[in-house]
Amino acid sequence: MGLRIGDTAPDFTAQTTEGTLNFHDWIGDSWCVLFSHPKDFTPVCTTELGYMAKLKPEFDKRNTKIIGLSVDPVENHATWSKDIEETQGAAPNYPMIGDTDLQVAKLYDMLPAELEGSAEGRTPADNATVRAVFMIGPDKKIKAMLIYPMTSGRDFNEVLRLLDSIQLNAKHTVATPVNWRDGDDVIIPPSVSDEEAKQKYPEGFTTLKPYLRTVKQPR
Repeated sequence: MGLRIGDTAPDFTAQTTEGTLNFHDWIGDSWCVLFSHPKDFTPVCTTELGYMAKLKPEFDKRNTKIIGLSVDPVENHATWSKDIEETQGAAPNYPMIGDTDLQVAKLYDMLPAELEGSAEGRTPADNATVRAVFMIGPDKKIKAMLIYPMTSGRDFNEVLRLLDSIQLNAKHTVATPVNWRDGDDVIIPPSVSDEEAKQKYPEGFTTLKPYLRTVKQPR
């Protein structure tokens, strides 16, 4: 059965460009974004890895660790990193997992669990489904999942926006409306009664429908 939001993120030990790590221990009390790639030296992924390196300070501000994965060996990642820096202006400044035995790809349901063999000889097309983003909380639960085709570059600004929404909900029990950006009004979930909302938001809130109440974003 595939992974769902709310499931515990599978734990694993793997070789990375920053040494061997145990995933849950490495996350610690932080949030985490794990994003995967079907093969080293692929064009779309090259642009993504460079952009994430530039965006890393924004994730740092949000107590969020980022980690990449590609099915090729760590040694290949190091060579690829030079290409990324040359073409994108920044090299990965976060660990990259070498998933040569496809262990992590299978654990995260990106490849069939019954698949035999290793990454050797496999093409990007063989690994086309290893193109996911998993957002994981300090409780090691999966908070969000995004899956992309190989031909479409991921919008990591959207990943950052989604992270802001999830973290806001975790802290204040609010929901965010369509196209929400940091600072916009938020939604009071139906699980919060009007009486509770009055106590929580003494300055008031707007009731559009009994099930749709908005309030200024709490800080």
